[in-house]
Amino acid sequence: MSSTGGRRRGGRSQLNYWPGFVDALSTLLLAIIFLISVFTVGQFFLSRELSGRDTVLDRLNRQIAELTDLLSLERSGRRTIEDTVISLQTTLRANEAERARLQALLESGGAAQDQAQQLNTQLEGERQATGRALSQVEILNQQIAAMRRQLAALEEALAASENRDKESQARIADLGSRLNVALAQRVQELARYRSDFFGRLRQILGNRPDVRIVGDRFVFQSEVLFPGGQAILRPEASGEIDRIASALMELERQVPPDIPWVIRVDGHTDQRPIATSQFPSNWALSSARAIAVVQALVARGVKPQHLVAAGFGEFQPLDNGTTEEAYARNRRIELKLTER
Repeated sequence: MSSTGGRRRGGRSQLNYWPGFVDALSTLLLAIIFLISVFTVGQFFLSRELSGRDTVLDRLNRQIAELTDLLSLERSGRRTIEDTVISLQTTLRANEAERARLQALLESGGAAQDQAQQLNTQLEGERQATGRALSQVEILNQQIAAMRRQLAALEEALAASENRDKESQARIADLGSRLNVALAQRVQELARYRSDFFGRLRQILGNRPDVRIVGDRFVFQSEVLFPGGQAILRPEASGEIDRIASALMELERQVPPDIPWVIRVDGHTDQRPIATSQFPSNWALSSARAIAVVQALVARGVKPQHLVAAGFGEFQPLDNGTTEEAYARNRRIELKLTER
């Protein structure tokens, strides 16, 4: 007994706090990654909003270019018609002058009467052509006015789209800041409840060498709960499970329902391989032990939605040594309060 006690005291004096520090850094890194993910989502929605705005702007620019080309064509046609009207008016004035001259000749003699009649007929035809040209000019003026109204409407739509873009950017920035504040509050609240929960567990379980806190998790040596190479809880472990379940149910009553939290039960083994019909690998053994603890807690009234079972096999050791003490330290069950 004295030699065993000596080895245990030696094992406690050689505790390696580095993995706990790494776990704490991992938790901080996960929080930072979550913040980056929120920022990335915000950037994604902002990029999609800006992309939609660019598409609308491109379509409006194409419409404006088409209307500008059409307006240029209509202006060119209008100038042509105006030149034609001026030419016709000049011809009309010349014809009227010629008519006046012929009328004078008619008055002076009947020989020019037939020629004057022909000129009158030509003059009437020119007047009709001039009237048709003026009608076309009026139609073109109406079309130009309609196109100007359409251009004004497009400019108003473009201005409204730019205003919506500015409002969307402001809403996205406000949403990001509110998400950051809410996330910080949730992290602080969860850290406070984790501290209270671990303090309550420490008070319930007492200062035992086979139950300790490493980083942000409670660690039980596997021998406290399970026989060697098995995943069936020891009968004498019932008291430990009862105390843990009591602390968890008290935590469920304290934590507000809007905080998504879970207790992750992690199973770990040492590096020595196991290959049985029931457990073909250390991974299978560690997972089965974590599930057994979760099922025992649920049977004692803990809500299943607040429990997660995970098996890590031999791949997350606390001690890389090959001594029996190192193997014993690595065979463990860990409880970690974290976000869902």
